[in-house]
Amino acid sequence: MPFKLRLTALTLVAAALLLSACTKPAPPEEPIRSVKVITVGVDSMRSGGEYAGEVRARVESRLGFRVAGKMVRRQAELGQRVKAGDVLAQLDPQDYQLAAQAGQAQVITASTNRDLAAADFRRFKELRDQNFISGAELERRAATLKAAQAQLDQAQAQSKGQANQADYTRLVADVSGVITAIEAEAGQVLAAGTPVLRIAQDGPRDVVFSVPEDKVAMIKPGSSVEVRAWAGKTAIKGLVREVAASADPVTRTFTVKVGLEALEAKDVLALGTTVSIIPQAFDRGNMQVIKLPTSALRQDGKTSAVWVLDTQSMTVKLQPVQIATADGNEVVISAGLQPGMQVVSAGVHVLSPGQKVTVYVQKVALAPVSVDSDATISIANMTPAATMATPAPAVAAQPSASPAK
Repeated sequence: MPFKLRLTALTLVAAALLLSACTKPAPPEEPIRSVKVITVGVDSMRSGGEYAGEVRARVESRLGFRVAGKMVRRQAELGQRVKAGDVLAQLDPQDYQLAAQAGQAQVITASTNRDLAAADFRRFKELRDQNFISGAELERRAATLKAAQAQLDQAQAQSKGQANQADYTRLVADVSGVITAIEAEAGQVLAAGTPVLRIAQDGPRDVVFSVPEDKVAMIKPGSSVEVRAWAGKTAIKGLVREVAASADPVTRTFTVKVGLEALEAKDVLALGTTVSIIPQAFDRGNMQVIKLPTSALRQDGKTSAVWVLDTQSMTVKLQPVQIATADGNEVVISAGLQPGMQVVSAGVHVLSPGQKVTVYVQKVALAPVSVDSDATISIANMTPAATMATPAPAVAAQPSASPAK
């Protein structure tokens, strides 16, 4: 072969190799993803409005000393149960004890003066009986006796009041209950009536919760509510006892108090227990709605949508929906879906419009077969009916299974 022809052939081969190297490889086919689907249907609302509340005593008192002074000791502690008559705190009683002693001294002085006046009156009365003095003189002695008796009565009353003030230096529980707050400590100088402790009285319990302005009109005194403790599953029935007439200035919500049966609440719910409250006025159990799990929603800006499966082409399309409210862990759809539609319930973030998919079917492991010799049955001993194989049931799509990636 001439040199020129060989050179030309080599050039053509090199050009072909260069062109093949510059050509882009064909894009790989998009994999067919497996998704979980659920069939849209009509369901009833499981719950209405649910609120968080707290168990409180129906009567809660703030206790303080009836006299002023310096608090020297506090016997009660937070959370302590006390009985009527227990001493909760103590003021310095020295000044009040001295005043009580002064009052007693005044009583003794007034009693002595009254006794002298009574003795004078008896002596002048004997003289008047013998006509040694005039009647006016006896009347003056009688007036002196009455004044002395009045001074004695006044001194006795003052002495009793001063003794009471000395007793008021001890803060005594007037009811049985639980200490729920401490508002003063030893060493403080307190004015009369300053709160020192807060005590929740034993007896009926209330559940207190707050509702927004647009719902308060639906709750009426006497209506029933269901109270459920967060730490347990016990439900207690209660009645709305009081609805606040004005909103809280900070939260702009209205306080509602629900009365509980005393014995039932005492056995189940302790003071301060957090509970969930479902008012009967908000019950929507008879309402039929379309509900979807939150995992089926795709948020595109301010628009919510779901992937709807076309069973003929096995492709998905994006369907905008409107959300009305929430019901537990599900959302209530008000528009955009019809019963019978197939909606993707998981894996919505990896799909695109028109993408082909397959329905994910959970793999169920077969139960192990016992090989016990006692359980072995010979086929020859089985009846023809027993030897007939029973077809295994078809495995349906399980919405609770995780989709394939």
